[in-house]
Amino acid sequence: MQFGDDANFVGVAWTGSDDSFQDFIDKHGLTFPQISDDQGDVFDRFGISYQPAFVIVNTDGSTETVAGAVDEELLGQIISEAN
Repeated sequence: MQFGDDANFVGVAWTGSDDSFQDFIDKHGLTFPQISDDQGDVFDRFGISYQPAFVIVNTDGSTETVAGAVDEELLGQIISEAN
């Protein structure tokens, strides 16, 4: 992963069956950890009510939420600013 030395990634799936969850991981070749959040605890913790969304936990513990998809350029900018 391009940003693997600068950030840790965790994917969080909100709803769906275990099969569809695994199919999504396989289809997109995801290699970072993935968790299923069927109860919505992670989404509630960070105030997320939609997908896709990204929560960045900065080195000082503060968080930032980005709504929608993030391309490689924006992701690089976000990581750079968080470190």
